[in-house]
Amino acid sequence: MNKPVNDGLWSGTWVAERLGVELLGDDRLTGLVGLALRRNPKRAHLLVSNVLGKHVPQAPSVVYGHGFALGRRVRDLLGAEQSGRAVVLGYAETATGLGHAVADGLGSAPYLHSTRRPVPGIAPAGGFEESHSHATSHLLLPEDPALLACDGPLVLVDDEFSTGNTVLNTIRALHARHPRRHYVVVALIDMRSPSDADRLRQFADRMDAQVSLITTASGTLSLPADVLERGQALVAQHESAQQAASDTEQTPSRASAPTGVEGADVREAPDSQRPWGARRVRRVELWWPRGVPDGGRHGFMPVHRGRLERALPAMAARIAEALPRDARQVLVLGCEELMYAPLRLARELEQVVEAEVRYSTTTRSPVLAVDDPGYAIRTRLVFPAHDDPADGPGERYAYNVAGGGFDAVVAVVDSTADTPGLHAPDGLLARLAEHTPRVLLAVVPSYLPVPPHAPERSPMLPEPLRGPAFSSYAPDEVGWLLQDLSDVTLEAPTEEREEAIQSGGAHYAESLPLEYQPSEQYQELFHTALTASAARIARAVGVVTETILAEVPLRRKSRAGTDETPGTGPVLVSLARAGTPVGVLMRRWARFRHGRDLPHYAVSIVRGRGIDTNALRWLAARHDPHDVVFVDGWTGKGAITRELAQAIREFEEREGITGFDPEIAVLADPGSCVRTYGTREDFLIPSACLNSTVSGLISRTVLRADLVGAHDFHGAKFYRELAGADVSNVFLDAVSQCFPEVADGVDVAAKELLSTDRTPTWEGWGAVERISEDYGIHDVNLVKPGVGETTRVLLRRVPWKILARAGAGADLDHVRLLAGQRGVPVEEVDELPYSCVGLIHPRYTRGATGANGRTVTR
Repeated sequence: MNKPVNDGLWSGTWVAERLGVELLGDDRLTGLVGLALRRNPKRAHLLVSNVLGKHVPQAPSVVYGHGFALGRRVRDLLGAEQSGRAVVLGYAETATGLGHAVADGLGSAPYLHSTRRPVPGIAPAGGFEESHSHATSHLLLPEDPALLACDGPLVLVDDEFSTGNTVLNTIRALHARHPRRHYVVVALIDMRSPSDADRLRQFADRMDAQVSLITTASGTLSLPADVLERGQALVAQHESAQQAASDTEQTPSRASAPTGVEGADVREAPDSQRPWGARRVRRVELWWPRGVPDGGRHGFMPVHRGRLERALPAMAARIAEALPRDARQVLVLGCEELMYAPLRLARELEQVVEAEVRYSTTTRSPVLAVDDPGYAIRTRLVFPAHDDPADGPGERYAYNVAGGGFDAVVAVVDSTADTPGLHAPDGLLARLAEHTPRVLLAVVPSYLPVPPHAPERSPMLPEPLRGPAFSSYAPDEVGWLLQDLSDVTLEAPTEEREEAIQSGGAHYAESLPLEYQPSEQYQELFHTALTASAARIARAVGVVTETILAEVPLRRKSRAGTDETPGTGPVLVSLARAGTPVGVLMRRWARFRHGRDLPHYAVSIVRGRGIDTNALRWLAARHDPHDVVFVDGWTGKGAITRELAQAIREFEEREGITGFDPEIAVLADPGSCVRTYGTREDFLIPSACLNSTVSGLISRTVLRADLVGAHDFHGAKFYRELAGADVSNVFLDAVSQCFPEVADGVDVAAKELLSTDRTPTWEGWGAVERISEDYGIHDVNLVKPGVGETTRVLLRRVPWKILARAGAGADLDHVRLLAGQRGVPVEEVDELPYSCVGLIHPRYTRGATGANGRTVTR
């Protein structure tokens, strides 16, 4: 019998010698599998595949190649016509990726795999038991139940056949519902005894169906009668020795954790003795193609396969860019049932990097680790489950990762598993960081189907929208937690909107104003203002960013009430849309000054309706809420500040999710409404001069019941047709280019600001109330203070008059120009706390007359 390459020693030798087992059959068997001991009362041994990519890291081309080759053999067996009618079914968790590869090799076959993860709202289309497994129940949850109702061949794929019981249980359950003439059973190895093989043939005869078998290799494992007792005793002996060793020896820190000791069940030192390795974790945004499932849990169709193929090169390139330049060995690590997506990413990565790429996945299977070259599981990382499993909390494992010499590990999980548990000090990411200099996290959005005739959309939220598909910003600059309403007509004439809003017939967020198209003179004013203020804005960007970088770790520690090491850092969440350019600039500053890539998202907040709670749920599922910093462009009278505080308070009471700080970080705080700001001066921020053309071509956000369901993000439009007038990146680049010249001044200013009393005085709110009364308006919502808010009044609402501080200079040139174009008087006022204030026409109707703005009775 040929021996595999492992210093000339078969990786099943250790178990074979101690249990008295013997592997018989094809010469290829010892190259395909090794042996280990299960920690399972039902079976003593585990056949460990060297080519499956589960327990043993392997080249992704080898893993995928074995499955694809099996698929080609199935196609040859069935012929073109029957192959076109076939459906492939893989087994969770071990064979989910193998089944995908078989379906790829078959060609145009749809794919479904069983799952042990129940999905709320999705009724099982079938299920079966795996008698020898530690976790027995398999569910079938196809999005389209008709997938299993066809009468074409059914191809069942598993990594090994030990007894054939699982296959019998599956065929029996499915055949009772949807009989068919032909089943094809596919496996890497067939280890059934002759009696088990006869049992399957007899079963097929009783059903009057053909059952074909395709495997890479076959054989049998000769077992002594007392193998279970001997195996359990051996496991107990080694686990006892490992526990004794861990009790008597101090475990080194994470940076030098042991990887080569006998029975290397790798655990960590106590919290007081170790740094948190997860600080070396970096998230990589894949930009997974929208609508493509993360795997075959609910069905994976040929159209999905085509879209994934087209997207893979770009996704692999993003991973490659994030890897250390000197990396020589890289592991792509999947997560339990999520095997295919990481396998395809790893295979694509293998083509574009010089490093040696390996692939494996985490698992639920409890296996003894023994550091011996004749044993298949040399090391074991232990961590808690992080996807809220239906069977409750428990241990999960990553085998043969510690001691693998990997310069980087790319952990690929679905978004359901991207939870605080994943990022916890004892979670998978921290465990990996003990054994590699760099951990990258790539998250694939979990796919949840909409059941046929569902009364409402699925509560599972999509991944953020990104440019260039949505917005003119680069994809890594911001992720929009919005839904795309670009194909919906939402615009209404300004006067019509104003009348509806003030009469109570509509909310301002239910429609959009017509996008203002700036004149050549106005565009020139924008560029002049940008040239004059870019350095001033850059300084404010630097100051507010340095402030949050200094305070968020302290805020998190204080609110958490623990001495835990702070999280990975601030998560910027801009209030769309005015906050978005500021959030992008803050992210750029953090990268420029500190080399840090801060996550950045944009969410919707609507006055009178609150913040998008679905966006908050999405953020809480993927980030520590204590790390979230809400970002806006400027404050006026502080209405949004108050709106956010109330919304967060109500969200926490209703959802039980705590940790979000309602404090807003802004570029300018002339109203003294917040603690975190770049400046409290009321000066012109050029991004306030325009609408979508300076905000990534994105509209103001929309919240309307017929468009936004209970489980939807708020909406917005992407004005692709305005690309010729877009200056979004012109604005960002002009400010970013000033970062080097203001850096030293920012350091001094930020330190001074951090040491001063920044308690809000709400001076602006008091001024607005006085103006509302003095001018007979009696509605603070119609008084818009500050340069930015005044500009919005002139661009979007029906302005009545503009109040300008006496002596205000060039900062108001664009305001004067817009006011002149709309015939709005500009009144100079002494001792105004803002540069200017915009007054909306009170109680407006299109029949309103008179300089006092009072409505004429109709």
